[in-house]
Amino acid sequence: MAYQTPVLEHGSNRSARWLRANRLKIALWIAIAEGVLVVFDVIDVFPALVVAALVVGFYFWLGQRLGAGVGRDAAWIGAVSQAMVALVPLLVLVIGTLALLAVGALAAVVLVLLLTGRR
Repeated sequence: MAYQTPVLEHGSNRSARWLRANRLKIALWIAIAEGVLVVFDVIDVFPALVVAALVVGFYFWLGQRLGAGVGRDAAWIGAVSQAMVALVPLLVLVIGTLALLAVGALAAVVLVLLLTGRR
């Protein structure tokens, strides 16, 4: 049975390896925190979308040119977290629409029951 040991990237330090291993978790927590602020109108939707577009654009413009390391991973974390935040208004719209449809269907059922009920 062969044992595999993790391969260390050449020229990387311990903190850079930790950041690389945990970058998705960090991006997710940033997106959750910022998404909650957007949902509760602490941060307006339009400025949040503008910042998200700028950060993602910055990553595609410069992030790919950065060498492997902390700078590139930090840019990746920023871009992914902002891309997730940009989905929050869409998610709120979809959930709000589904809630309105559910309330409308419930109201229709109640109306039918009231109109067909016997006295």
